[in-house]
Amino acid sequence: MHIRGGSSKGLYFLASDLPSDTQERDQILLSAIGRDDRQIDGLGGGDPLTSKVAIVGPSLRPDADVDFLFVQIVVGENRVDTTPNCGNILAGVGAFALEAGLLKATHPCTLIAVNMLNSDKLCELIVETPDGNITYDGDTSIDGVPGFSAPLICNYLDLAGAVCGALFPSKHFTDTVHGTDVTCIDNGMPLVLIKASDFGLSGRESPAELNANDELKQRLETLRLTLGPMMNLGDVKAKSVPKMCLISAPTQGGLINTRTFIPHVCHAAVGVLGAVSVATACLFKDTVTAGLVAMPQGDTVTLSVEHPSGEFSVQFHLDRSQNLPRVDKAGVVRTARLLSRGTLYI
Repeated sequence: MHIRGGSSKGLYFLASDLPSDTQERDQILLSAIGRDDRQIDGLGGGDPLTSKVAIVGPSLRPDADVDFLFVQIVVGENRVDTTPNCGNILAGVGAFALEAGLLKATHPCTLIAVNMLNSDKLCELIVETPDGNITYDGDTSIDGVPGFSAPLICNYLDLAGAVCGALFPSKHFTDTVHGTDVTCIDNGMPLVLIKASDFGLSGRESPAELNANDELKQRLETLRLTLGPMMNLGDVKAKSVPKMCLISAPTQGGLINTRTFIPHVCHAAVGVLGAVSVATACLFKDTVTAGLVAMPQGDTVTLSVEHPSGEFSVQFHLDRSQNLPRVDKAGVVRTARLLSRGTLYI
């Protein structure tokens, strides 16, 4: 099936329909999405946001309903990356599981526990299924997607260190690398936060402007390659993580403003788990977000992360009983829609 999940879209496969051999599977996926930078001979759209794959099947975990493996097809490089997760493609997993008959819908909503194989973490999806039938119609709008759809709740559980093994994998809130202050964080997505002003930028530049700035991209890549081992990711030259995120003061009433590279192309919006990691960094006063944000008080807070297409709201359930806050649950609202289903030829 071809499904739009959040502000991305991708191909969704039953795990049982693909080879168990990883190399053979990956070659099929590359042919399915497309191997060149235009992906002219596949179903990808020549953009990282449309070059994604979900592989879904029943879970062996007693606390999960389905297993989900995310595969990023790296545009123009004829290779795949299964290191990161993708919260947008995850948003379509519930729809796929129901449409494929892996689960039976309940009225008025269906709760689906997803085991995210990339990180071995859990996410609860709440899908609207009135009278036991999935619906895509509704009055919920998300930035980066035109129109309105049924709301989809994604509750992420215990995301800290999902990929890197620790919330702050470098063991510091702030590191200085190549003369630049950075914060390395992983609350579901490995991310490097840098003040846009440290590169002489306002942080309000368009993605097109930033993508045309070769000097900026080279500096970001130099930092990324140095920080990869510090974040327990090893050599990241061929990986899509960590993502690099330029931050600045909000301009539209949000918590913080962002421009995210995934990892070499500026995102037209912001990734789901990327937004979670950015918002998490804002909870700690010694990160590079200090001086840019005004954090609300309380154990349940909704934080708005601004991006080039609008904003992304994340609701945190916090444990403030210790010296440092801990995120017990991160909830986001997404939408999804089935675009097509049929036979794929490779």
